[in-house]
Amino acid sequence: MYMTTSFHPPQRILMGPGPSDVNPRVLAAMARPTLGHLDPEFIRMMDEVKALLKYAFQTQNEMTFAVSAPGSAGMECCFVNLVEPGDTVVVCQNGVFGGRMKENVERCGGTAVMVQDAWGEPVDVDKVAAALRTHPNTKIVAFVHAETSTGARSDAQAIVALAQQHGALTIMDAVTSLGGIPVTMDAWGVDAVYSGSQKCLSCSPGLSPVSFGERAIEKIKARTSKVQSWFLDLQLVMSYWGGEGKRAYHHTAPINLLYGLHEALVILQEEGLEAAWARHARNHQALLAGFEAMGLEFVVREAYRLPQLNAVSVPDGVDEAAVRAALLRDYSLEIGAGLGAMAGKIWRVGLMGHASNPKNVYTCLGAMDAVLSAMKAPVKSGVAVAAAKQVYANAV
Repeated sequence: MYMTTSFHPPQRILMGPGPSDVNPRVLAAMARPTLGHLDPEFIRMMDEVKALLKYAFQTQNEMTFAVSAPGSAGMECCFVNLVEPGDTVVVCQNGVFGGRMKENVERCGGTAVMVQDAWGEPVDVDKVAAALRTHPNTKIVAFVHAETSTGARSDAQAIVALAQQHGALTIMDAVTSLGGIPVTMDAWGVDAVYSGSQKCLSCSPGLSPVSFGERAIEKIKARTSKVQSWFLDLQLVMSYWGGEGKRAYHHTAPINLLYGLHEALVILQEEGLEAAWARHARNHQALLAGFEAMGLEFVVREAYRLPQLNAVSVPDGVDEAAVRAALLRDYSLEIGAGLGAMAGKIWRVGLMGHASNPKNVYTCLGAMDAVLSAMKAPVKSGVAVAAAKQVYANAV
């Protein structure tokens, strides 16, 4: 009889589109003793998680908490609570995840008006303005701040300002942006936002930080139909997360995973948001210099590139899957493939959270140089690491 033994995963360097490397402090936090989900000490920690998330999102919204599920559930939480049957929702799509927003709108009984932009480009604000003029009854504008499938950043502040001019609410996907680039929810006036624990926060996957402003809450309270999801109905969930002290039972929270998120947010607070943003930018510049020295090209125009998610074009004649397989086999290094329209055309190299550091930059550049050179790819060998080192030297 075959006996299954304990699972011992290999040690990887996670430089794909997520999850990112988990900080050892976060792993240690998740190994602490499990409490009951209504234990007074656990509830005290939940209050701290809310406060720390407010800092991360740069908001004072009381309805700020972590959905007990991945970022996709955070997305669904925003849509099922805010979209009612018959609502018109302008959905901006410049990659995979705008398409998922459309699916959510339609499943909620709403009508999705699509604003389409080329993959790798930011959302065109003029197209959003035109859609709002054409559809004056729009209730919500939904957009992805940092498109994980392409590495492109859109102008959140401009999109939100347009929506406000037309009396529409906004839903923003900040799954890849939170902790890596500025996300200032209150300053921009975003009404609802969702993110994920596994990207720039460097926690294990499985939690989705969300925040809802006053205008969003007013729309939820004014609903004339039930929220289609019982589990994600905010008016029920917040009986558990809301207020201070005593909580009403809603579901059994993922206790140890929330320990991890708490620790990840403490680490972010210790470093400081501005310092974290600067660190991501600095390591991106070093990686960029190395790749460009090799002759590799970036997909996204410089002004709209995400420092934490780098989309790099695959050179002609190169089997991109074979490169990723060699990196994983020989260097225990994971990078991501392209999705959808970009499948087979790009690599997605993440520099997120704890994984955004010079050691990983050098490791990735050296490994890519060795693998591509061995495949006789049209790249310049032996120059990438030196180019990155020069960036770091100039930054001192």
